[in-house]
Amino acid sequence: MSSFESTVPGELGEPAVRAAGIPEPGAVTIVVPTFNESANIRQLLRQITESVPARLPCEVVFVDDSTDDTPEVIAEAARDCPFPVSVLHREEPVGGLGGAVVEGLKAASSQWIVVMDGDCQHPPSLVPELIASGERAHAGLVVASRYIKGGSREGLAGGYRIAVSRGATWLTKALFPRRLRGISDPMSGFFAIRRSAVTAEVLRPLGYKILLELAVRSRPRRVTEVPFVFQDRFAGESKSSAAEGLRFLRHLVGLRTASPVARMTVFGLIGATGFVPNLLGLYALTAAGLHYVPAEILANQLGVAWNFLLIEHLLFRERRRHRRGWDRAARFALLANADLVLRIPLIALFVRHLGMGALSATALALVTTFVLRFAGTEALVYLPRRAGAGRGSRAERGTA
Repeated sequence: MSSFESTVPGELGEPAVRAAGIPEPGAVTIVVPTFNESANIRQLLRQITESVPARLPCEVVFVDDSTDDTPEVIAEAARDCPFPVSVLHREEPVGGLGGAVVEGLKAASSQWIVVMDGDCQHPPSLVPELIASGERAHAGLVVASRYIKGGSREGLAGGYRIAVSRGATWLTKALFPRRLRGISDPMSGFFAIRRSAVTAEVLRPLGYKILLELAVRSRPRRVTEVPFVFQDRFAGESKSSAAEGLRFLRHLVGLRTASPVARMTVFGLIGATGFVPNLLGLYALTAAGLHYVPAEILANQLGVAWNFLLIEHLLFRERRRHRRGWDRAARFALLANADLVLRIPLIALFVRHLGMGALSATALALVTTFVLRFAGTEALVYLPRRAGAGRGSRAERGTA
């Protein structure tokens, strides 16, 4: 007999989905994030019913961000299922598909959690093998891979999507060679993870590549893979888009800059790009007849604005919530311009009191002000909120 529960998040942000308890230690929760997949739901549940044996206790948790009738279709289709089916509908799709998976991880009640798409491109017939492989290898994470022997990406439509998929795989493995060692398909959305191997609170997903987030932020010690053939979509259209691609790149930057040294490196690279708008602005203003001194001051603000936008969206995206946008912008501009004011006295100090030459003194001053500007930006503009801070909720509402 099937059971169905439709819920919404509680006041504290915790998922309210709680399907019927599954006592077996080898039970599995299948988490399916959905966005307007109503045409695929019945087929997916039928495949799960046919593929997951009765000896493997199972529940299915849909985390739904749809604007169509997908929740209603799930409720109707669940009546014919021999396992519990639950749905958590999110009014605000925070974190995209990855955020939906995190909510599903929190809602799961089984030892093993299998994450799969709702478009039938991930074959449910592989669910028992994912769990069995994890148990045999004593692994915490089992990845269904298209890129090992026996796997195939044939369900990817068109050469463009294949090229994008391979390019994204190459890029992620190049950026995280140690974290992704042993994972041939970090772009896979089909995997099983042992509940004890992941802490959902440390995850900060952005977009649809949740496996990458899991592997980098909280990768289990032991990982194994099983091959799978990527199927054709049963119905509907792919949700991939240029916007999702940009979110993926932002996610990569956020993961790669998790350490202070990496953040400082990216901060310096962004600062170097600021010379372009600065020089273009200086050229335009002096060509218009403005004296070079005020022209340089104004042009420098173009570079400051450019750097601020890149830093906001690439480097400190996760740290913006504790201050209003205008406050962050004002603090950043003050620090950036203070860099110019401080640099000349520093050069004079190094020359007069340390006996340095002008060139070496300038180089040392540049390094010193850069380090101070990075530290000041991180501490005074993007300092993470303190847990339980009294003004946290008010600051969140004021975020630009």
